[in-house]
Amino acid sequence: MQNFEFLSPTKIIFGKGTEEKVGAETKKYSDKVLLHYGGGSIKKSGLYDRIVKSLKDAGVEYIELPGVLPNPRLGLVNEGIKLCRENGIKFILAVGGGSVIDSSKAIAVGVPYPGDVWDFFTGAAVAKEALPVGVVLTFPAAGSEASKSCVITKEEGLLKRGHNTQLNRPVFAIMNPELSFTLPPYQTAAGVVDIMAHMMERYFTNETYVDYTDRLTEAALKSVIDNARIVMKEPENYNARAEIMWAGTIAHNDFLETGRIPDFASHNIEHELSAKYDMTHGAGLAIIFPAWMKYVYKGKLNKFVQFATRVWNVDMNYDEPERTALEGIRRMEEFFKEIGLPVRLKDADIGEDGIAEMTEKCKLPNGDTLGNFVRLNRKDIENVFRLAL
Repeated sequence: MQNFEFLSPTKIIFGKGTEEKVGAETKKYSDKVLLHYGGGSIKKSGLYDRIVKSLKDAGVEYIELPGVLPNPRLGLVNEGIKLCRENGIKFILAVGGGSVIDSSKAIAVGVPYPGDVWDFFTGAAVAKEALPVGVVLTFPAAGSEASKSCVITKEEGLLKRGHNTQLNRPVFAIMNPELSFTLPPYQTAAGVVDIMAHMMERYFTNETYVDYTDRLTEAALKSVIDNARIVMKEPENYNARAEIMWAGTIAHNDFLETGRIPDFASHNIEHELSAKYDMTHGAGLAIIFPAWMKYVYKGKLNKFVQFATRVWNVDMNYDEPERTALEGIRRMEEFFKEIGLPVRLKDADIGEDGIAEMTEKCKLPNGDTLGNFVRLNRKDIENVFRLAL
C-alpha cells in the first residue's frame, strides 16, 4: 500500500428537500453569486424557482449564466470569468450535473488568474487560488460535486482536457435524490457507467496489499449495478436513486483511491471520443472500458479474475482462469447493453475514420505513455479504439 494523504472538505447536505438550504449555505460565503446552470430542465421541474426563492430569502443577490452543454465549453467558461470580474462576484453556485459543476470550477480558477484559463488545462500554469463553488446536484454521474477534477472542451481543435487541483473541491454539495427522478433513462444509464468507471479506474491498480479498498470498491460496484436495475424500471424509487447518488460521490472523492495508484487510461481515451463526436461521457465509457479490458487483461489475469468472481459472481474456472476473466468482461458488457447503452463504436454509428485523429490527439501524461496499470503508447491506444469498433 502506498503512503497517502486524504482530504475531502466538501460539506455534503443529503436528502429530501435539502435544496431549500442553498440560500443559507451560500450566504456563509457571499452576498452575491453567479448562478450557473444548463438548459431549461431546472425551470420546468420547478427547481430554479426554489433555488431563487432560497437565495432571495437569505439576502443573496445573483447573476445568471445558463447554457452549459454536455462536455462543457471553454467559450462559456470565459464568459463566466468576465461576468464575475465585471460584477465583483466572489462565489459560483452550480445547479446541475458534472458539466455545470466543471464549468463552474473552471470559472472559479479563472477569475483570479491574469492569464488564459486554458493554461491550467494544458499544464502551462498551476492554479494558486480560486473562488469557492457550491453545488446543487441534479445528475449523479461525474462525482464532480466533491472531486478535485474538472474537464473542459476547447472548441478550437475539439480538445478535451482535465485540470486536477484541491482548489476545485466545492465547499458544499446539496444532494437530493428526488432531483434525479426526471432524468431520461439514457442519461441515468450513462451516469451509472461514469460512476462505475471512476471506481474501476482505481480498482485496476498494480498496488498490492490493498484488500480493504478492493473490497470497498467491489461492494460499491455491486450496489450501483443492483440499484441501476431498479431505477431503470422504477425511476422514482427514492432509495435506489439515493444509493446511486451517494455512490457517485464516493466514487470520485478519492476515498477509494487511498493507498493506490489509479489508472485513468480509459477516461483519457474516451475524452477524445466525446470531444470529437460530442457523445455523452458515460456512453463513451461503456464503449471504451470493455475494449481496454480486452486489450490488457492477459498480462494482469489475477486482477481480472478477482473482478469477475467478486463483482459479477462468475464461478471460478481453476483449469482455465482466462475464461473466468473473459466472462466477467462479457457480463459487464451485457449489463451496459441491458441498461440501454452502446458497447461498440458501431452501436453509436461511429466507424474507423476518426481513429487516427483521436489516437494522435490523446494526451499522454507520462511523456510517451498513458495509464499506470498498463502503460499504453499511441499504437496501443489505436488498438483499443479498433477493439471498440
